[in-house]
Amino acid sequence: HYTVAKKRRRSDAYSPGGEAGRRPNHAAVVYGNLIRRTFKKTPLILGGIEASLRRLSHYDYWSDKLKRSILLDSGADLVSYGMGEHSIIEIADALNAGLAIEDLTFIDGTVYRAASLEHVYDAVTLPSFPAMQDDKLEYARSFAVQYENSDPFTGKRLVEPYSDHEFVVQNPPAAPLTQSEMDAVYRLPYARTYHPMYEAAGGVPAISEVKFSLTSNRGCFGECSFCALTFHQGRIVQTRSHDSLVEEARAIVDEPGFKGYIHDVGGPAATFRRPSCQKQLKHGMCKNRACLAPEPCPNLDADHTDYMMLLRKLRAIPGIKKVFIRSGIRFDFLMKDPSGEFFTDLVQHHISGQLKVAPEHCVAHTLDYMGKPHIEVYEKFREKYFKLNRRYGKDQYLVPYLISSHPGCTLEDAVQLAEWLNKQGHMPEQVQDFYPTPGTLATCMWYTGLDPRTMQPVFVPKTPHDKALQRALMQWKRPEKRPLVREALHRTHREDLIGYGKGCLLRPNGPARPGDQPSGRGKPAPAKGK
Repeated sequence: HYTVAKKRRRSDAYSPGGEAGRRPNHAAVVYGNLIRRTFKKTPLILGGIEASLRRLSHYDYWSDKLKRSILLDSGADLVSYGMGEHSIIEIADALNAGLAIEDLTFIDGTVYRAASLEHVYDAVTLPSFPAMQDDKLEYARSFAVQYENSDPFTGKRLVEPYSDHEFVVQNPPAAPLTQSEMDAVYRLPYARTYHPMYEAAGGVPAISEVKFSLTSNRGCFGECSFCALTFHQGRIVQTRSHDSLVEEARAIVDEPGFKGYIHDVGGPAATFRRPSCQKQLKHGMCKNRACLAPEPCPNLDADHTDYMMLLRKLRAIPGIKKVFIRSGIRFDFLMKDPSGEFFTDLVQHHISGQLKVAPEHCVAHTLDYMGKPHIEVYEKFREKYFKLNRRYGKDQYLVPYLISSHPGCTLEDAVQLAEWLNKQGHMPEQVQDFYPTPGTLATCMWYTGLDPRTMQPVFVPKTPHDKALQRALMQWKRPEKRPLVREALHRTHREDLIGYGKGCLLRPNGPARPGDQPSGRGKPAPAKGK
């Protein structure tokens, strides 16, 4: 309902007619308590991403405080975290067999409440909720343990104490789906649209983004610090078979309104179609090592052949004119593809006018806090992208996604980013200000001022004015941003960027000069690199 600046949104793409304010804040807590008030003895199980990311204590940006597990605040009996296909079947089978809901303490991928730890075995005890309220260092320590135990092969049972007689117990994560299991999930007879009761209000706008798209994978080993996927879908990639995706694509061709364009084939990262290395499926993900950043692991398997062949099969289906890719493409992963053949296919067939990728920043230590590769990797990717566009006579844009005010990003770093953008000849039309969501490393940094991986202090631009300064620097050409840009340059002693030189961001105070407002503001750089 709100922007990162805590301003109320004018619309809600997930509500009928796009009308804002139809859903309550903290919806799972509100709905859970309403259901519990009416059905006092009925088992109540929460699932979905809102519950999954809030299964243990978490920082809530809207109230600016540490909140308890959603299990306690919602009145639920269990939380099924992650994607939940395994756990929901086990829960249903157990209840159907006559077990009481309070006895379902053994199911992986669930969280339950306990009055004592008498029957809780092989568990790691986290700092207590009162201790974390008193000391943010304790929360950083707790988050580090949670993060280390998010893998289904190595994750341990976790206990979060609230008092001497109240504990929240998180069982280890559920096992990832096999390909046949994932195919079975997507073979179910989904309606593929919103409920007809919403038609009178104009439908649910969000459906347009996914109606003619295909989900080919889940899970992500990219491990960006600002992303909650590690806590929800996990780092192990799971995929559907080619046959399953081709079957769904053929069904889409027959749907009303389909004009021949598949909008997307992907998931968290479109090109992830296999585990990052073979040892994952036996030993789980490495602790204290990322697969891609700041440098790719030597064991990384970056072969894109499977995804390339899938897209070729989809393109060959009668009735399909184009197959586009709009999910995130990890350019660093793409650059490690040994053959490079997919990159050629991508440029020739799968871009709808512009390709969006996410370098996020240009300063090395800020990118390290983000869990992203250094900017030189993006620059090599950009060079190759434009080269391929020229080779095949394409005029396709490249649009970089960037984040302002991320933990670890100082005002000096933001100035460097503005300089880099100026040299690239690009000014973002829209800027993503960092948004603290539960379940991310970056949110833990935001709340505690510590990097939970090292327990070292991290600079966090928290005040609205500090955030506005960083945001303005990324859109320095806009007239309304110039006072903030000028203040930022003075504060960082970068008056060398105020002048008439090619690398300057601002003109000196005084009458406007020709060229003070360059044309084409906010447009992406063209493929020819001009």
